[in-house]
This record gives sequence, structure tokens and C-alpha cells, in this order.
Amino acid sequence: MRLCSFSVDNYVSYGLVEGTGIIDLRRHFADSTLRDFISSGIGRAQALAGSKANFSLSQVVLDPVIPNPDKIFCVGLNYHDHIAETGRDETSNPVLFSRFSGSQVGHEQPLVKPLESDQFDYEGELAVVIGKECRRVPESQALEMVAGYSCYNDGSVRDWQLHTHQFLPGKTFAHTGSFGPCLVTTDEIPDPAQLVLETRLNGKVMQRASTALLIASVQRLITYCSTILRLLPGDVIVTGTPGGVGGKRNPPVFLKEGDICEIEISGIGVLRNPVVSEKPVGTAG
Repeated sequence: MRLCSFSVDNYVSYGLVEGTGIIDLRRHFADSTLRDFISSGIGRAQALAGSKANFSLSQVVLDPVIPNPDKIFCVGLNYHDHIAETGRDETSNPVLFSRFSGSQVGHEQPLVKPLESDQFDYEGELAVVIGKECRRVPESQALEMVAGYSCYNDGSVRDWQLHTHQFLPGKTFAHTGSFGPCLVTTDEIPDPAQLVLETRLNGKVMQRASTALLIASVQRLITYCSTILRLLPGDVIVTGTPGGVGGKRNPPVFLKEGDICEIEISGIGVLRNPVVSEKPVGTAG
């Protein structure tokens, strides 16, 4: 199944995506968000498969897959080629940092280069959405906790990221990350280590890697994060980016107004976002 969060005018909902149509699940279930729906049982959507669509994809705005997650764990330095290009050392445990929900936009929505920096970078990543409440999950059971997978652009403001040894300032500027286009459930992706991730900037391939190359696997990340605190349905683990980021190219390649950045993961689809520059407060438009 493919599930999405969307809005039409002032109506905010979530739905089952079939082809170019969306079956509005909020019309059938009491849950108000996709996060709540996952918590109550994601399999209920199957009963509506094949129903008449309520909206077409062209009618709606696709919001971040989970607009309101309780937690977003992001993982740094989780591919060997990215470690090599940064000059950092591999760690024995995953490098974690957080994003906030307000930093996210959905598919086809603009990524915003902030006023404070010209070093806005892309990072294509696989996102894991938790489907069951869990704590201290053994790796052998970790994939049973997953609702599904999506694409993520962990857009990074590099100079702010490097203000100190803590990553967070450059990782959660408003509208610098994107999440979508939809959640693909685990029945369609039984093994998250068999996917191919590709990042394109204005059609040019900038990153390409197999998720089999993740240093800390999806299972390992779920085990590690669930040891720290209880994971809840709708929580997101963003698994890390491969080599090829713009800030480590010679010369560097940073996102600018008018760019189109695409993250494609096999079996999931394409997350596409235009880039705009933030306008100063008081500027019209």
C-alpha cells in the first residue's frame, strides 16, 4: 500500500494512493492524521482498496508523510563514502541528531534556502516510519516494528551545521527538509537493504548508492533508538546519506533559487522539490 498525508484548501487529511487517485481515509475512520491511523492499525486501509478515489494527486498538496511525528531521529555518517568525503572517523555506534517537524515540507513543495546562508546542501536518504510502539527491540524483531518507508531530503545548512561540534543548528532550519511523496508499506518492501537511492540536482545525478551499504542497518538503528526511549507509531528514523553531497565537491555545489532537487528510491518513488530563497520579513510575494 501507498499512503499519504495531504491537504486541499483548508481540509487536511490522509489517504490511500492508487495510481493517480487518493481514497480519503479520514472519511472512513475516526483518526484525524496518518500518524493516528498507523497507531490504530494500518492494515484497515486494505478494505478500501479499489474504492472510488475522492481526489486526484493533481488536486491536492502532498504534506510531509508524517506531518506531526513525535520524534525524528536522523543518522549521520552512515555510509563509508560519506565518511571518507567528510574526513571523519567511523564510530562504533550510530551518530544521531534531531530534526523538528516544522523543518519539513512535502513532495513538490519548495525547499527554502535561508537568508543566513549560501551553503544550503542536499542529502538524499531512506526514511523509516515506525508502526508499533516499542522499546529495546532486538534486531531480529526490528523490521516487525516498521509501518513503511519513504524518501527524505535531509537538507543541511552547512556553515550553521559547523558552528560547533553539534549538528542541530544546520539541520532544522524552517522548510529545509522534505519527506515524501508517500509511505510505502512493508508488504511492498520486505527488505530495506535491497533498495537503490539516487539524488539528482537539475537532472544531474549527484548521489547513487545501495541501501545495502548502510553501516548501521535499519534493524540496528531501530534497536539503538528504541533503547534510548520508547518509539511510537509515526516516529521517523532518517537513515543517513551516501557520498556526493554538494559541500564536499570541488568546487562545492549548493542549492540555489530555481534548482530542482529529486530523491528517488527504488520501490518508493521520487521526492521532488523546487528551491526558493527566503524573502526578508516585510518583502512582498
